[in-house]
Amino acid sequence: MVNMDSDLRNRVIRPTQRILTGRVVRFMDGYSREVRIGQPVLVAVLTAASVAGLLVMLVRTVLSSLGGGGARRKWKDLKKGPEFLVTPLRVRDDNGQLYEVELHGHLPQSAVHPSDWVQLTLRPQDVDLPPRIERIVNLTTGQLLTPRTATVWSHLGPPLLIQAALGAALVLLVAAAVILT
Repeated sequence: MVNMDSDLRNRVIRPTQRILTGRVVRFMDGYSREVRIGQPVLVAVLTAASVAGLLVMLVRTVLSSLGGGGARRKWKDLKKGPEFLVTPLRVRDDNGQLYEVELHGHLPQSAVHPSDWVQLTLRPQDVDLPPRIERIVNLTTGQLLTPRTATVWSHLGPPLLIQAALGAALVLLVAAAVILT
């Protein structure tokens, strides 16, 4: 005969509190998830970058001594967004409750082990997903850890963002010249 209390205690639940303290029970198999990129952000960045790109093409045409630039990424590739690693993690608190949370991104391999005592700072996600870990304090080793994931800005990359900033500045200069004359 199975005791009902032990069945309830072994059930995995999603924490609702912001801070969760407990022992790491298990790292589940990780999988990749895509960062969503809003189309208005992408259109604004690419439009501004195109203005600067036109200026660069004009300079290349005039000087014609410059070689071709790097390969430009396609709209479909930029819109897709970067993927990041999601690792479900099970943690048991002092009361024996088993919680599931998600670790997004990567940590050093030796940072957290099963049976380590941790304090997790959590952030809620969609209703269908367990909360994600923002910060880990490994109380066993005394380490403070922050998982890092890819972002929209790291996906677009510094060259495209610099080009977009130059294009936006050029548009603002032209607009200011038109208004002042």
